[in-house]
Amino acid sequence: MLIRAVALALALGTIAAASPEAAPVTTVRGEVVSVECALTKGDAGRGEAHGPCAMDCAKRGDPMAILADDGLYLIVGDYAAHANARLLDFVAKRVEAKGTIADEDGRKTINVAAMMVLKDLPPPAPPPNRR
Repeated sequence: MLIRAVALALALGTIAAASPEAAPVTTVRGEVVSVECALTKGDAGRGEAHGPCAMDCAKRGDPMAILADDGLYLIVGDYAAHANARLLDFVAKRVEAKGTIADEDGRKTINVAAMMVLKDLPPPAPPPNRR
């Protein structure tokens, strides 16, 4: 029994040592938007008035993002899975998301671990024009 416990402890230690360090959890604040609408429609692609369109995009499973002051964070992971099922309560709302940030092909992504609606956050700046 003791030999099995030692073998298991050694195996777990080897796995932990070989695992990359977990990315730090970061907080991002902004509005949950449709990526396409935010990039192509400018101010008209965000905000409460654009909410029904953003919801349609989210329900179709279109890519969604958090529009923050420093740019768009494409939402990936569980919140984007199953046609954005976990994200629907947050579409077109100002949120605080906690998750891990990555850069994938020049785009910032956030794998959201937790999200909540914020009440008193100023609207984010419009995204930069891309040509």
